[in-house]
Amino acid sequence: MRNFLIGVLIGLVAGGLASFFLFVGVPRSGQTPGKVIQKPDGNVPAGTAQIVLRQDFFNEVLTTIFRDMNKPAFEMSGGQASGDATVRPQYALFDGAPPCDGKIRIVPEGSGVQTAIRLDGDKIAAPLAFAGSYNSPIGCFPFTGWAQSNLELRYDADQKAVFGRINVETVNLDGVDPVWSGIVTTLVQSSLNNRVNPVRILDGKQIAVDTPIASTGSRLQAAIKDVRAEVKDSALNIYVSYDFSGLPMQ
Repeated sequence: MRNFLIGVLIGLVAGGLASFFLFVGVPRSGQTPGKVIQKPDGNVPAGTAQIVLRQDFFNEVLTTIFRDMNKPAFEMSGGQASGDATVRPQYALFDGAPPCDGKIRIVPEGSGVQTAIRLDGDKIAAPLAFAGSYNSPIGCFPFTGWAQSNLELRYDADQKAVFGRINVETVNLDGVDPVWSGIVTTLVQSSLNNRVNPVRILDGKQIAVDTPIASTGSRLQAAIKDVRAEVKDSALNIYVSYDFSGLPMQ
């Protein structure tokens, strides 16, 4: 039972965080539900599962995604979508360039930065290297750069779910004309902040326990009552506390 729970937790959390950082989930917008997850406040109560996910684990997931899958891409906020039939495609301002699609692509490395997850201090940080194009009214402006971001974890007690919210702190562009730099920087930052927030990382319904125990004629039930988390020693430590109860067999 314990191994099953830990396996499911690791799968959901790792998959959720990878999806979050690489923007491979369904784009959405709006406020992130719940409250910011706090650190453990002393002794860990009985009935608590601790999951330790190290920095190297997450970065191995990212390496695999970049190696075996397409680069994550999404439309820029305020840009002209290439799929819009009413918009005439515009092309980049250099020879041999692909059509300007108004998208940002997360790349494994660029601008002297490697896309990665850094568990440092008490933060989940994510430097993100990117390349894209801005389809402006006067032409296409290709750009490259990197963004410094962090991930905030929140727990919604009503939904029994953990959500993540990305916060982009800085955007650094390479060689963009100063006239357009402010516009592109703002668009990149708003796109990174708004296109994927919030993302459901851990669903309590999926990891709640309701298991029949034939020898007792009853079933064991466990529901999530609290979630805590802390970054320590280059690892994300997640504490999920359960309420256990025995109920009649259905």
